[in-house]
Amino acid sequence: MLEITIIVFGLAKCITGKLKLILIKEGTQFIVIRVPLAGLKLGNITLNIFFIFSCTLSLFYAIPFPVIRHYSIRFIRPQRKDILIILDLNDMAANSTIVGVINFITLLLSIPVIGAGIWLANEPDNACVKILQWPLIILGTSIAVVALLGFVGGCWRITWLLIFYLFAMFILILVFACLVVLIYLITNQGSGHPASGRIYLEHDLDDFSGWLRRKVTNPYKWDRIRSCLNSTDMCSELNQRYRIAQDFFNARLTSIQYGCCMPPAECGYSYINPTYWLTPNNTAASMDCLQWSNDQMQLCFHCDSCKAGLLANLTKEWRSVDIILFITLVVLICVYLIGFCFALRKSKTGDTSPRRHKQNT
Repeated sequence: MLEITIIVFGLAKCITGKLKLILIKEGTQFIVIRVPLAGLKLGNITLNIFFIFSCTLSLFYAIPFPVIRHYSIRFIRPQRKDILIILDLNDMAANSTIVGVINFITLLLSIPVIGAGIWLANEPDNACVKILQWPLIILGTSIAVVALLGFVGGCWRITWLLIFYLFAMFILILVFACLVVLIYLITNQGSGHPASGRIYLEHDLDDFSGWLRRKVTNPYKWDRIRSCLNSTDMCSELNQRYRIAQDFFNARLTSIQYGCCMPPAECGYSYINPTYWLTPNNTAASMDCLQWSNDQMQLCFHCDSCKAGLLANLTKEWRSVDIILFITLVVLICVYLIGFCFALRKSKTGDTSPRRHKQNT
């Protein structure tokens, strides 16, 4: 605090030239400065005083901690033309620290939201479908921006910015909560059923919500998704990794690999390698049996099992993301309530009347 006061003194002295500031008392709650104006021409007094307050207040408002909330002016011994300046620092450092910590935590809470969106964007299935990753990235970025605005508004005591922060963060929390609930409702289906003679689960399109099914049953959308999936190496890597049939059948593959890279178990195809199978005599078990092709550019990408496997993969990844989002949401709500209650308490107890501070001094 004393270092800031010395800076104020030096800056005011450079501007006014002849003016001399005397520090009477410097404490944790206030600073008292005496300004002797004896010997100055009367015409310069107003200009000098203007420079004192301009420099002092502008410097303090340019520095986040501490922030001047109240100040009062009092004349003492008018015959000597002395002026007593009181800069009240009551609770400023504590208030600014609390506001800064609250908004810093809020800023940190945007990281898992943005990180979840980036992680989904780097997953091949989500990168092809493009449903959830961008809403998460936009939501997380919005939370970070609003937190920064709240930090600026709290440190510089910009009232309208703090009001905007409280309102905007409330809206973002509502959107966040709706998104978390929506993801839970969407991913609460599609448990799958055991495949005959295999260790993995097979999925049907009917296992999933209608909203998700519409994302893959639309021919135009599925052609785009299929082309994107086909351009990845999720099927070709199986041929490099598994040379023996037993190793392949015991492997823990993803649902999308089971659905798109190999024929359904009910079709009775004979294994040659992970992406090449001998056709059985009877392929009428389901339409997917007829859709299978040993062409490495076709495989089972036209099968309903591929669409179901994609949705199963999506729901599994979204469930993991939803857990992270739920925890982040709970912490964000707690931080917001603490900040809201703090702002409400300060609005009830705060008194910015200079008269009160004059009486106290």
